[in-house]
Amino acid sequence: VTLYGESGAGKTSTLRMLAGLMTPDKGRISVDDRVWFDSRKKQNLRPQHRKIGYVFQDYALFPHMTVRQNLEFGAEGSDKKIISGLIEMVALGDLQHRKPQTLSGGQKQRVALARALVRQPDILLLDEPLSALDFIIRSKLQDHILGVHREFGLTTLLISHNLGEIHKLSDRVIVLDKGSVQREGPPEELFLSKRISGKFKFTGEVLKIEKAEVLFIVTVLIQNQVVKVVAQASDIEGLQIGDTVLVASKAFNPVVYKIS
Repeated sequence: VTLYGESGAGKTSTLRMLAGLMTPDKGRISVDDRVWFDSRKKQNLRPQHRKIGYVFQDYALFPHMTVRQNLEFGAEGSDKKIISGLIEMVALGDLQHRKPQTLSGGQKQRVALARALVRQPDILLLDEPLSALDFIIRSKLQDHILGVHREFGLTTLLISHNLGEIHKLSDRVIVLDKGSVQREGPPEELFLSKRISGKFKFTGEVLKIEKAEVLFIVTVLIQNQVVKVVAQASDIEGLQIGDTVLVASKAFNPVVYKIS
């Protein structure tokens, strides 16, 4: 589930309240029939007792610890055998004895993701974890997030402003404004002017638009693959290099829809 909205809408506050890092003024939070917070009964479960993994935008790694030590610290009280499996899952094997300052942004974020999972949480909270990364690294990390989401059977709450990322990762989007839910539903219903059906749907970034006689060829980077799509003039109206698009099938042919 993605939380979407303008700055100040309450997205990060929602995650912080779920994690126990911020106390709601009033209300109730329950997970699997277990109450985490209830203002009327004055119940407020401590953060360390909530089965949550939290990945921050700025990584929040311990600089004096190696990659493996960061994970071992996060595993306190949990089965440490999971560490080796997580290191392999997010491809950190060659980096496990290095310290954070020697890593790239994408590598640090993989460490942060693994550390969030080491306690085997029920809920994974992702606060714009990929916004500072370039398209290629961001796409690879999106694949890692999808992989761990499915492997561990997690409920995952994501904050993101990147519509391509939202389409790739989300089953449902909740649009917040000033702390209130304005709309919710599948991403294609909320962000496209018309509902898109098709055998396949992929999001990517427009690299090139070329005219070929009466048609156009749109080159799209989808994850690590470059795809060329034949389009009519009406399909590419307003489309520019760098735009995020949805490539979907229509009558057995791929069609490009602008997202952002």
